Amino acid sequence: MAGLENKGSVLQFASFQSVVDEGFWHRLSSLKLNKLGINDSPIPITGFYAPCTHSQVSNHLTLSSESLPSESSEESSISASIHGNRNRCFVPGTLYNTNTVESFHALDKLNLLKAEAKKIWDDIQTGKAVEDSAVLSRFLVISFADLKKWSFHYWFAFPALMLDPPAALVDLKPASWWLSTAEVESVSAACNEWRSSSSTADVPFFLVSVAPNSHATVKHLKDWEACQSDADKLLFGFYDPCHLPNNPGWPLRNFLALIFSRWNLKRVKFLCYRENRGFADMGLSLIGEALITVPQGWRDSECVPNAVGWELNKGRKVPRCISLAQSMDPTRLAISAADLNLKLMRWRALPSLNLSILSSTKCLLLGAGTLGCQVARMLMAWGVRKITLLDNGRVAMSNPLRQSLYTMDDCLNGGEFKATAAVKSLQRIFPAVEAEGVVMAIPMPGHPVPRQEEESVLDDCRRLRDLIDSHDMVFLLTDTRESRWLPTLLCANTNKVTLTAALGFDSFLVMRHGAGPFSHAAEAANALSDDVGNVLFK
Repeated sequence: MAGLENKGSVLQFASFQSVVDEGFWHRLSSLKLNKLGINDSPIPITGFYAPCTHSQVSNHLTLSSESLPSESSEESSISASIHGNRNRCFVPGTLYNTNTVESFHALDKLNLLKAEAKKIWDDIQTGKAVEDSAVLSRFLVISFADLKKWSFHYWFAFPALMLDPPAALVDLKPASWWLSTAEVESVSAACNEWRSSSSTADVPFFLVSVAPNSHATVKHLKDWEACQSDADKLLFGFYDPCHLPNNPGWPLRNFLALIFSRWNLKRVKFLCYRENRGFADMGLSLIGEALITVPQGWRDSECVPNAVGWELNKGRKVPRCISLAQSMDPTRLAISAADLNLKLMRWRALPSLNLSILSSTKCLLLGAGTLGCQVARMLMAWGVRKITLLDNGRVAMSNPLRQSLYTMDDCLNGGEFKATAAVKSLQRIFPAVEAEGVVMAIPMPGHPVPRQEEESVLDDCRRLRDLIDSHDMVFLLTDTRESRWLPTLLCANTNKVTLTAALGFDSFLVMRHGAGPFSHAAEAANALSDDVGNVLFK
């Protein structure tokens, strides 16, 4: 019935449909942050599809995390060892990932499609498409990854060379109607054997040769000449992802272009190969016959046929957008957004910025007042994740106005210890920070120590020394010179990079000291202070 309905009409194809696994976007984000930076050059990717396996549902071309190159390679991370998987026919593609949404919308989609179509045409002309038929389904994707909001704009194109005039449909019906009972059994067995072999399971275009005695064999496209002498029926087969009973799938379009251009055939019998439960289903598969009129300009080897292929989004020619923010842990989102800011800075303005040093540096802040609060926040903004604050004061009513980590709630009931309240505030601002609060007074010269407190003061001195020893950088942010005296001596004694900041009514002081200029042990911390210290106290 389907054959009678469509007889003599223009051959129409069911469009390819795309699906992008969430892992693809995570891999692209990592690749963008850690390797590509602002480089927006085309990226080779790999998609995969399989024959339709259900009478009501089509298969899709899918992208997964394996579709993209690894951070250490230029090729997709799909291993050659997993080729031969019957459920994954690999297809080459190209990804154009832009740096801004404006650049995404400004892409010349017509020329991008033409460029990809030219690759297919060149592969047909050179014979590569006969040797590696997967290139006939070549595709492209344009995208923009908003890594702050974790939303991704994207648009697929499946370039199809246009036959002008288009191919006419002579007949199309289930394969079980077109073949005899013996031929159905033989073709099914031959296709199952083809699909079971690791060397051919993922080869999506092939020949089905049916001998006069109904014996069928499936062969590579390169065996076309050999099939002419011994075949009673010769079908051009392809893995059809489409489930529709009256339309072949999109891969047939470029297959017809290859058949006409390579072998000059104007009447083509094709097999839309489909499966059920992992085996050939001749009731679901279709056999059709198409009539090709010589397309205009195809005799000119320099001429590249026009192409179509941008995927529709709910029937409209618009890109798709997906947001992963809701499916991600908020802490991970915060880390990603913070890291992105720093990497943008490195890509565009400060290539020497060593982010790994920043994230691993342990900073000790002596004083959690006006300076301590602001320095702690700025350190987090610059990627420092390990911060210890030392202070023995409590939050007073006047503090929240000047000291940004405190609120009025911290002042109630006599006031919370500043070191404790500051750590809680830092963790609310950025949950990934490894912050610790130490409530302790710094021993100061000129301050008498009662005999009963001598041991306690000595313990404080030892504890301060241990804290300085266990950190990479020390910030002296207290409000008196006396409180900075002992830490200064301890930092100089341990050759520790130290930054002192002090504010007066009409003056300020910023000074780096502690480590000597030729200290190899302090080299990493010196590099950090070179990059960050001046900006912090500018």
